[in-house]
Amino acid sequence: MTRPGDDSDGGAELLRPARVLARAAAALAEAGIGPARAEAELLAANVLGVSRGRLALAEPFSREQLDRFDRMVARRVGREPLQHILGTAAFRHIELAVGPGVFVPRPETELLAGWGIEQARTLAPVGPPVVVDLCSGTGAIALAVADEVPGARVVAVERAAPALDWLRRNAAAGGGTVRVVAGDVTDPGLLAELTGRVDVLLCNPPYVPADVAVPAEVADYDPADAVFAGPDGLAVIRPLIGRAAQLLRPGGVVGIEHDDSHAHAVPDLFRADGRFTDIVDHRDLTGRPRFATARRTAEGSE
Repeated sequence: MTRPGDDSDGGAELLRPARVLARAAAALAEAGIGPARAEAELLAANVLGVSRGRLALAEPFSREQLDRFDRMVARRVGREPLQHILGTAAFRHIELAVGPGVFVPRPETELLAGWGIEQARTLAPVGPPVVVDLCSGTGAIALAVADEVPGARVVAVERAAPALDWLRRNAAAGGGTVRVVAGDVTDPGLLAELTGRVDVLLCNPPYVPADVAVPAEVADYDPADAVFAGPDGLAVIRPLIGRAAQLLRPGGVVGIEHDDSHAHAVPDLFRADGRFTDIVDHRDLTGRPRFATARRTAEGSE
């Protein structure tokens, strides 16, 4: 089989981005990866050092660049996450370093982050809001809040050592505006100094039930303890709700992402706790249940 760039198959003409992209997109589509064209463009832009929007104007690949691109496409065909191959993941208006050992942030979680950002913004004119991101992973939610709510006091909590390394790296790249804490979100002593003082608490915890099949990218590359949470997927969320009630000030709010099978289970857990009001479940852009929110009751109304 001839490769683009061989003299026998047209040489430089087949090194042009349009030809290389068409071949890569076909290979990705055949492997069942979608959107194949978009992923091929992101890989090509990375190799050529241009923005995705300028690929049509890019110079042809060099043979060295083509070799590198082909290796990246082969990794993606093998179901390695695109973000691992690129080394970064976009999240709202920021870019995060990602790789083995940390859960890759998903676009759906931007909805929870956006809700938290709006909540924090309403408090910013009064004083710096205190925002806590539990099960922080890469720090996606925490860093998005810090980026979009200047002056907010943001704390990111993560338990797993490999994920903590990525969190600290991203927090440092973000200018040190996020305080990183190593800790287990189910620990009743976690963030004791913030008891009753948190304005907004956000969390994208592990929540997939243990027997649910997940895509190869998740099963083979995301840490299992960042994905699965017991037989029903609620092993972390159950104690987390009680911890949220302790950390939040009266009137403070909490948002927790959950499995799409938890549309009633998580709101019911908030109700059963007895210290929350304004309990709402939110759907994502596809209409699937995505995260639940609640407000800590005022003192004396528990």
